[in-house]
Amino acid sequence: MEKKESMAMKKTESIFETIPQVFNHTVVQNSAKVAMRTKELGLWHDITWHEYHAKAKKIGCALSSMGFEKGDAACIIGDNSIEWVMADMGIQCVGGISVGVYATNAWQQVEYVINHCDARFLFVENEEQLDKWLMFRQNAPLLKKVIVWDTKGLLAFTDPMVMTFDQLLEKGSKATEAHPSLFEDRQAQVMPDDLAVIIYTSGTTGPPKGAMLTHKNVTWMAIAVEDAIRVSKNDNVLSFLPLCHIFERLFTVLIHIQFAYVVNFVEKPDTVMQNMMEVSPTIGYAVPRIWEKYYSNIMIKMDEATWFKRLVFKLALKIGQKRADRVMNFQSLGMLDKILFFFAWFTIFRKLKERLGFENIRVAISGAAPISKEVLRFFQSIGMNLIEGYGQTELTGVTTISPMEKTKFGSVGKALKGIDIKIAEDGEILVRSPGAFKGYYKSDKATAETIIDGWLCTGDVGEIDADGFLTITDRKKDIIVTAGGKNITPQYIENKLKASIYINDTVVIGDKRKFLSCLIMIDEDNVAKFAQDNKIQFSTYKDLTCDEQVIALIDREVKSVNETLARVENIRKFTILPKRLYEEDGEVTPTMKIKRKVVNEAFKDLIEAMY
Repeated sequence: MEKKESMAMKKTESIFETIPQVFNHTVVQNSAKVAMRTKELGLWHDITWHEYHAKAKKIGCALSSMGFEKGDAACIIGDNSIEWVMADMGIQCVGGISVGVYATNAWQQVEYVINHCDARFLFVENEEQLDKWLMFRQNAPLLKKVIVWDTKGLLAFTDPMVMTFDQLLEKGSKATEAHPSLFEDRQAQVMPDDLAVIIYTSGTTGPPKGAMLTHKNVTWMAIAVEDAIRVSKNDNVLSFLPLCHIFERLFTVLIHIQFAYVVNFVEKPDTVMQNMMEVSPTIGYAVPRIWEKYYSNIMIKMDEATWFKRLVFKLALKIGQKRADRVMNFQSLGMLDKILFFFAWFTIFRKLKERLGFENIRVAISGAAPISKEVLRFFQSIGMNLIEGYGQTELTGVTTISPMEKTKFGSVGKALKGIDIKIAEDGEILVRSPGAFKGYYKSDKATAETIIDGWLCTGDVGEIDADGFLTITDRKKDIIVTAGGKNITPQYIENKLKASIYINDTVVIGDKRKFLSCLIMIDEDNVAKFAQDNKIQFSTYKDLTCDEQVIALIDREVKSVNETLARVENIRKFTILPKRLYEEDGEVTPTMKIKRKVVNEAFKDLIEAMY
């Protein structure tokens, strides 16, 4: 009965092809229910769907009354919050194009996005983000207003271009009183093929490109993802990845308004783990760096435990690994395996998951970058269903995802229903999907190079096995050809190195070189713990990177990985980077993917010294 009702609901919802249609339907069905939760002064506060809709309506009407037309763009910059999402929804419901900007972007990058998308309005979180606009205000002539939602430190600030969030809401109320049907009239004008959002790719090379996604793109994708992971109203998620990234946008906004689960916002970017324990979500999603951090923290804590606890954990993990390996190979479990795993879960894994806030997670997803096979295996071993997905902004976020009951280590799963994948002669992954974007804003050339004969060229190299599972081997442009003519996929080697709890990230070098080398960024917390345990004196990050015992530690980790690789893939030399890699320095993307070109140029002297 429940299955029939679910299928019927999905059919009803799938007829809506615009954000306003979906949003209105969900609000009508769930008006008094909790839509979002936010934490203030130590307490969690509920926001109902009715409140969500009322404020989105006021925002949309206020913008309309100030000359915001259908097809105009508005930018939002700030950390995840209810105000961010309400602004996003208000913009889209009146036919505008919502454009998120990373809160960590420098003012020059903010200026670029605002001018490139011809933004008419700008929403900023606080004084810090407002200051960025003040640096280039004379160079953004199309902007009509800047709206601030957190006014701390700005009480004495006045500027004719700036208004508060509350002032905007008040203006929206007056606009609604003057024109009662304004919001509904504007919503009715929105068509499925209209642009809903422009998402600027963080890309590892060159300036960001604006990927244009339509209402039809995003509403279709929400249904497709639900079909893969079976989302329901009983789910809840924790919102902490950047909202201007398609990965977070899907779960906090697009899938959320389709299926009406609860979204919980983290207090601050650095309280994710604490808030995870408080919320205990049913769906977990994060970039690999987050899962790797959880894994390394667990392993370090176990190293600090008593010999008896370490022994019990190792035995339990061995049992879990055996179970995970059988499940991943689509092999059935014997009764003894089930009994042993239940014992391991009840005595060890259950308590471990509770302490992390993972006890209610029924499915966890890793995306936006490749994850180490070892890390994926670990979480499956402790009984947490961590699966890997693959996609791109240009494909509205998701192309493949591992079936929840059938995951293969090292694979990113199968194509979502309605998506076709094929492998080109040179190994590039080509995709045909209803989620394929409309193109790059103001760049017909880049669009034509990306979509050829209806197929989107991903730039990724991969393979599809007999069961239809896709494996990503590398980025097409990142493949290394050694001086000896050997083709090497650096990503494969880098993922093996990053499985070490002492290695945070790495870049393999070797194009047109006689052998492979690599740059290594250490995991500061775990290496610092190693230094303390071994009475190594240090005061700075750089001190750690120069210490002979630390270098020897990393050398052992590299040699351990080399033993699992072909001789031609061995890392002959390495250098530990003397500094952390920062997004602000342009060295990593907001999702913590290394920008190879930037890093190679910044540390070219260190690279040449290895040859």
